[in-house]
Amino acid sequence: MPTLIVADIMTTPVQTVSMDDSVGDIREVFERSQYHHLVVLGDQGECAGVISDRDLLKNISPFVGKMQERASDLNCLKRRAHQIMTRQLVAVRKNTSLRAAARVMLDHRISCLPVVDAHKNCIGIVTLRDVVRWAVVELERDHDAGYGHSGLAA
Repeated sequence: MPTLIVADIMTTPVQTVSMDDSVGDIREVFERSQYHHLVVLGDQGECAGVISDRDLLKNISPFVGKMQERASDLNCLKRRAHQIMTRQLVAVRKNTSLRAAARVMLDHRISCLPVVDAHKNCIGIVTLRDVVRWAVVELERDHDAGYGHSGLAA
């Protein structure tokens, strides 16, 4: 079996935002998409950082949209992507082995890796969800082929 690489399972296209997009705009992107990670693009279109849905939750007042909402709560929506993004970018290339990419995610305790070209342009993203989805398909294939019987009741 050939070595599985990131390009085999990465998600494309990638949902991106700019460094100056507001938290309010970013919130809308998350609400209308199924994505859990947004790639932040720098001034030259290069991959500059990542914003997860958890990053967004940490940076929005729990009172936004509620009866208790105050003007100070709404101010959090005016912050910019560059203020809440993860700047220590950890990325991989499309020909990185899936095993190596998964190891990077585990070692760095992160849930996604932007996939970049030689110029740091984002060409895809691989997430823990992508890796788990692939693993489940492989496990089901092995089970259906008769390799997965452990003798234990499900």
